[in-house]
Parts: sequence; C-alpha cells; structure tokens
Amino acid sequence: MADDSLLLTQQPIPQLIRKIATPASVGFFFQTMFNITDTYFAGLISTNAVAALSLSFPVFFIVISLSSGLQTGATALIATAIGSRDMKDARELARQAVIFGGLVAFLVSVIGYFASPFFFGLLGASGEYLEDCLLYMQPIFIGAVFFVLNGIFNAALNATGDTKTFRNVLIVGSLANVGLDPWFIYGGFGIPAMGITGIALSTVLTQAVQMIYLAYRAKQTGLLQDFLTPRGYTPHPATLTRIFKQGFPASMNMVTVGLGIFIITYFISIFGKEAVAGYGVATRVEQIILMPTIGLNVAVLSLTAQNHGAGLDERIRETLHKVLVYGAWLMVGGVIIIYTLAEQLIALFTPDPAVVAAGSQYLHVAALTLYSYVVLYSHTSCMQGLKCPMFAVWIGLFRQIIAPALVFWTCTSVLGLGLNSIWWGIFAVTWVAALYAFWYCRKILRNLPTEKICIK
Repeated sequence: MADDSLLLTQQPIPQLIRKIATPASVGFFFQTMFNITDTYFAGLISTNAVAALSLSFPVFFIVISLSSGLQTGATALIATAIGSRDMKDARELARQAVIFGGLVAFLVSVIGYFASPFFFGLLGASGEYLEDCLLYMQPIFIGAVFFVLNGIFNAALNATGDTKTFRNVLIVGSLANVGLDPWFIYGGFGIPAMGITGIALSTVLTQAVQMIYLAYRAKQTGLLQDFLTPRGYTPHPATLTRIFKQGFPASMNMVTVGLGIFIITYFISIFGKEAVAGYGVATRVEQIILMPTIGLNVAVLSLTAQNHGAGLDERIRETLHKVLVYGAWLMVGGVIIIYTLAEQLIALFTPDPAVVAAGSQYLHVAALTLYSYVVLYSHTSCMQGLKCPMFAVWIGLFRQIIAPALVFWTCTSVLGLGLNSIWWGIFAVTWVAALYAFWYCRKILRNLPTEKICIK
C-alpha cells in the first residue's frame, strides 16, 4: 500500500497546485538564472563567446531534452503506480529508470562529443567561432551523465509531489555558479584560466554535486530503497520497455524542441551572428517570465498521473481549469515587463547595439506569444499524465520542425522578408499548436473514464 504522505489524491486541487508549482517555479527561476549568469560572463569575454553559447544551445538542449523526457515519462509511471497504491511497482519503476538513464547518458556522451563539430558546422560555425563552441560543449557532453540522472532522481521526487528538494539544489547551484564562473574563466587559487571552457566546467561540477544530493533524497522516499543491492542493479527488460514507451516519446518531444531551436537558429544565422546572439539573450529573458508556467506543468503532470491512477478523473479536469486561470494572471505581468522593458533587459547582457536591436525586436513579439505556452504545455502535460506521450511528439513535430521550416523558408527565401518575419512566424505557429492541444485534450477528458488510454 502507498504511504498516504505520498498521495496527491486527497487534498484540494488549488492547495496541491500551489504546493507543487511554487517550489518548482522558484527552482526553475534559479536554473534560468544559472544560464543567465553563464551568458553574462560570456559577454565579458566577447560577443563571439555570447554567440558561441547561443549557437551551442540547440545542441546542448538535446542533452537536456533526453533528461527532461525521461524524467517526464518516469514521473508519469511512478505517480500512476503510487495513485493505484502499488508501491512495489513504483519502486521497480524508479530503480529501472536509473539504469535506463545511465545507459542513455553514456550514448549521449559518446555521440555528442564526436559529432558536435558536424552539428556546429551545419549552423555555419567555423574558425574561432567553431572552436569556442567546441570548447564549451565538449565538457558538457563528457558530463552528460549528471544531467540525465538528475532528471531521473527528480522524477521520483516529483511523483510524490516533492518539488522543494529540486528547488533547493537549483538555488544553491545557481548561487555557486556566480562564484565558479569567474573563478574558472579567469583562474586563481590553483585553477588555470580556462575562458569559455571554464563556464562549461562550472556547469558540470554543479550538476555532479546536485546529482549526489538528489540521489540521497530520492532514496529517502523509499522508492530507491533497494537500489544499492544486487537486485537494484539488475536490468528488467519488461520494466525498461515500459519506461521506454512512456519516456522515449517524451524525450523525442523535447528533442523536437531542440531541433526546432536548431531550425530557428539556422534561419536567424542568415542575418548574422549578432542576430543569433540577440535571440540567445532574449530567450534567456523569456525563460524567466515563463518560469511559473513550468511549475504549473509539473503540477499538472503529477496530479493527472496520480489521480488518473486512482480513478479520480474529475480532479484532472479541475486541475487544468485552475492552471489556465493561474497562468493567465501570471502572464499579464510578464507581457507588461518584456514589452515595455525589452531594450533595457537585452542591454543588461551586451552593449552591442545590433544584438540589443535583434533581441528587443524578438521580445516585443514574444510578449504576445506568452500565454500560448501556458495553454500548450499544460494540456501536453495532462496527456503525458494520462500515459499518452505520443501526442506531445506529433504536436512537437508540427510546432518545432514542419511548420517553422515551411514558414521561415517562405518568409526569408520566397518573400524576402526580414528578421522580424521569423519572430511573427514563431507567434503564429505556437498559437496554432496551443489551440489544437486545447481542443484535443478536452476531447479526451470529456470521454474519461471510458476513453482508451494510450499506454497500459
């Protein structure tokens, strides 16, 4: 039987949303501040270094995608088992998820390390620009195991509704990065000056320490109590297959995001590295505004999975309704901030007027796109909680790859429009995807509990 302290099926939905979403949002805020710190110190090195970090982001995002996707899949399965009060299955899923994550991390490290020159070459990097990209990304690929396993251990915590632990490690990691970045960049106290490589090593070191603590906290839930025994290290093909079926589509959805950023960056690079740098800085600002929506998505996933496992489908409908209302209020403030302060926010990271112009131009359009992310991600998280992960893959393929490639190519190559057409293309594609996700998910929810569930 499940420990009642792990259940999300009894307390009022608004209370549970706040309990889960608030720590998660605060944590992801500090994770974004971590990235912003990296961007700030890269700006002190050179505009070339900022552009290298921006160009590296789509490749780096693939590592994050695999970690986040496996985390989403594992959270859905473990939370459903807990909601069904099947703790034996929940523990088995948690153990096997760690094994699965380790295997994926190894493949990412090997493939990424050797293939990264090719990827950056596709994006137009060469000479010193390419060298800076590799100096940053190759240490990241070596440390991929820390990124992936952080997501797996956090999945066990999210499945129980614990988002405070991850919040705490992200806060500490972000603060530590403020000191580690300049130390590793400029050297001192026995550490040689490493430039842009120092930014990467600071990230890897922080991730390693975070992984150790998250593993300890996940073990305290009881979900990993047998992991350090021979039984815990033994792969079980049937369970690994279940994790693959749920986690791989979620990972592929995130990979489509990475590929989408790759496509966006490719078309932006037509307008020069200043445009790439401006987009990179602007998306960091946008991420800060969207942090509360990430917390809401975690809440939707965890609450949907547990309550669906318990057969309490009306609580799922209530969760989505509340999240959309909360998200609307949060994004009102976000729209005002990034629309009115766009130039000033970009100028915090670079004095280059071309970079400021490109970044602020993007933010003016992004202000009108913000709420679409609330609608899109909350309904996608709901579908994942219902163990229907392929929905996210199909909508991701449309939103991140097929539609952007067609729209951006038409705007730039056929119509000969400028950089601003790419920003409006993002606006149009995202809103279309959000409205479709709203319609489709609501169709599924209207038919519950008789609707056939995608993965048993």
